[in-house]
Amino acid sequence: MNHCLGCAHGCLYPCYAFMMAKRFGKVKTQELWCTPKLVSNTLELLDREIPRLKDKITSVHLCFSTDPFMENYPEVGKMSVEAIRKLNTAGIKCTVLTKGILPIELSELCPENEYGITLVSLDETFREQYEPHAAPLERRLAALRNLSVAGCRTWVSIEPYPTPNIIHQELLPILEAIGFANRIIFGRMHYNKIVSEYAEHKQFYNECAAEVTDFCIQRRIPFHIKNGTITEAKR
Repeated sequence: MNHCLGCAHGCLYPCYAFMMAKRFGKVKTQELWCTPKLVSNTLELLDREIPRLKDKITSVHLCFSTDPFMENYPEVGKMSVEAIRKLNTAGIKCTVLTKGILPIELSELCPENEYGITLVSLDETFREQYEPHAAPLERRLAALRNLSVAGCRTWVSIEPYPTPNIIHQELLPILEAIGFANRIIFGRMHYNKIVSEYAEHKQFYNECAAEVTDFCIQRRIPFHIKNGTITEAKR
């Protein structure tokens, strides 16, 4: 479910959602993309769609091509909570992924919901460069931790993970910081020529994937390595 056109975060990985929206003529410029437009009749649309599709829905994800809790757009976050509540009332669980701040009121909704953040670094300088208008990393992480303490199911997407020529960092501190989460997803960075300029990028991602796998197995945390992250060695 994408109840906004555009996203204010302005991520420069580059942003796949912006690339696709521009390719298919939904938006012309990065500037327009970073000025999101809320679908004001979202709840009315749900009232029509839920009865028609309820039996076919396993869960609803917020969001794929925008952010349900983007910084400085409280009307988006309010609509997201109201939509999740409406879906839950119909017996439909929701999954959420954000680079914003997850509100603690989500803990009052369906216990089957799953709340996630994207976190690819603990370095705020990196965040300011590549996710310039997203929520600060520590605040993002603290909000997720608060939901976890409140008994909610939480998850973290470490994607798109940058190569050392973009930022030199250790992966383990990130894993330790999110070790409370119920699930961890890891994936490489795509569509960025700087990654391919790093001669050992295939080996790097293989090693990172192995580190995530080992960490999660040791902590008994369910995990998923995204397709294309691991490169099979040629024989």
